[in-house]
Amino acid sequence: MKANNTEITPFICGLDAALRVVGGKWKPLVLYFLDDGPKRYGALKRSVRGVSDKMLIQQLKELEAHRIVSRTDYKEVPPRVDYALTPLGRSLADALRPLCMWGEENSDTIAAALAVHERRSSS
Repeated sequence: MKANNTEITPFICGLDAALRVVGGKWKPLVLYFLDDGPKRYGALKRSVRGVSDKMLIQQLKELEAHRIVSRTDYKEVPPRVDYALTPLGRSLADALRPLCMWGEENSDTIAAALAVHERRSSS
């Protein structure tokens, strides 16, 4: 398969396709926070704690290129830019919602397992 003269490796399965779009530490969190509605860059940055400006900008550009997020530049001074989920992005956020619920339901168990792993790794 080719797109813009670039060879695209075929997907192994639907999960492979989805992970190519949403893979990484920050993209699922961006989707989670945009699920509530459009956000300005600063609000998104405050929501996605720990992400650097460089990484957030890169992730937003990739999500925009994959048609998951739309960027609206209002051409104002001071600059005002909003990010929002596209219909495709909304469907992806809907698909991630059960994973979020699983994480909430199991957060204590996950935290305990991570703590054990961290102790073993630092020994």
